[in-house]
Amino acid sequence: MMNIPWDQPATLIDLDGKTPIIGTIFDCVTHFSLFKPFAKAQARILLTRPAFRPGQKTRTWVLNPDEIEMLVEKWAADIEEALKPD
Repeated sequence: MMNIPWDQPATLIDLDGKTPIIGTIFDCVTHFSLFKPFAKAQARILLTRPAFRPGQKTRTWVLNPDEIEMLVEKWAADIEEALKPD
């Protein structure tokens, strides 16, 4: 899984040309998680710093929908962990 800080600046775009969301990875992942499936398929996140992709030798500046979905799952797991009683 990619290790991108939640506060790293990023831009959520879609291939239909709608207004991008400029904010942090956290903002972009949160918005992506609310999208309907057809909108998720069109979404991409542009990074300000390249990240390593699992299983690849090169870094990327663009996250595809499947990679964004992995961050949504990580975000949900982080929230679940934070809400667990001690």
